[in-house]
Amino acid sequence: MYYVYILLCRDKTLYTGITTDPKRRLKMHQKGAGAKYTRVHGALEMVYLEEAEDRSSASKREAAIKKLSRVEKLKLIDRQSP
Repeated sequence: MYYVYILLCRDKTLYTGITTDPKRRLKMHQKGAGAKYTRVHGALEMVYLEEAEDRSSASKREAAIKKLSRVEKLKLIDRQSP
């Protein structure tokens, strides 16, 4: 199972990525061992998580989310919140 996720960074920016293990990946980002972007901007928390059937569909969804505006990403995050 793959997951598409969005992280909130220290500077309030959003980072989108894919993983097979969301908890492990968040810890990596927070330790500075994740993506170059999160090493610079500092990962705070995972604010969005979506399941994908396989790596291909996860990558396609990641690309689609990355094309969204910040406002659209925030709406996506709000829709998932309880």
